[in-house]
Amino acid sequence: MDSERRRAPRYPIIADAEVTEIVSETKLSARTSDLSMGGCFLDMLNPSPEGTEIAVRISHADTTFTARGKVVFQFPNMGMGVMFTNVPASQQAVLEKWLAELSRGG
Repeated sequence: MDSERRRAPRYPIIADAEVTEIVSETKLSARTSDLSMGGCFLDMLNPSPEGTEIAVRISHADTTFTARGKVVFQFPNMGMGVMFTNVPASQQAVLEKWLAELSRGG
């Protein structure tokens, strides 16, 4: 199953997200349903095709996290799984803080 391939625990989180496809510069709105150190799942009606390079921006608790990523799987009319491919150090700190809060149920 998918859970065996995951390298990091995933935590449920509902947050607004904006996806920008790198090549086409298409902007798409989404919501996260889970988040980990390595990626996230984005709920959206029209997910990008597998392999699409994206920039993702997630807003949660008056903070914004931005990173580059790649679509690793998608479910039509449901959403897509994203693997983070480039997380700047300043953004890594934001992600770590969120995951620490989520891991203790806050």
